Amino acid sequence: MSSAAAAFAHPLLRAPTSASWVELACALPDVLLLDHANCEKKAASTALALMFAYAEDLQLTDTLSRLAREELRHYEQVAKLIRSMKIVPQRLAPGRYAERLRRLVARSEPQRELDLMICGAFIEARSCERFALLGDAIGAPLRELFHGLHAAEARHYQVYLKLAGRAAVRAALDLERRIEEFANLEAELITSADPVFRFHSGPPMNPVPRVPPSRN
Repeated sequence: MSSAAAAFAHPLLRAPTSASWVELACALPDVLLLDHANCEKKAASTALALMFAYAEDLQLTDTLSRLAREELRHYEQVAKLIRSMKIVPQRLAPGRYAERLRRLVARSEPQRELDLMICGAFIEARSCERFALLGDAIGAPLRELFHGLHAAEARHYQVYLKLAGRAAVRAALDLERRIEEFANLEAELITSADPVFRFHSGPPMNPVPRVPPSRN
């Protein structure tokens, strides 16, 4: 483990985003924003799907209804920026991150509800961590967007953690053990070399492209 990783401290995450990922994100703002827009839509649809899956839990549905609306407002912010920067919209295949995390989700209840909430918490927590890094590293106008989204993502991962806690208490499940299992997988995904750059990808497998200096 590097000294940076050893010094990393987070209530949920076990490993920091690599400097090489941040460097690549700054070099590929078009891909970053397009995939970020996809992530915001997926976050909203996930919240809505959970509302349908657990429709009898009115506290959960009320909480996730507000979260879904906020995710859609974030999507609208990103889409507006994509248009203003004249980025050509295109379909991007999803990366491995969310799909691999969801493989760990149990298929049967009540464990499934707990796992879904924990999975949501990790995705939102990683987004929060990356918004903070990008807000300090990337240029305008993305800097302002990411600084603004950082606080919202911090709230979102805590929302999912609270819902996970409710589910664990209700079903007498071991919350901390399950969080640790997801934490280990999430850290592995975020620190292992990734052939595809996405908002939640690991360190780039290929060298970061160099932008030639301007000749002004």
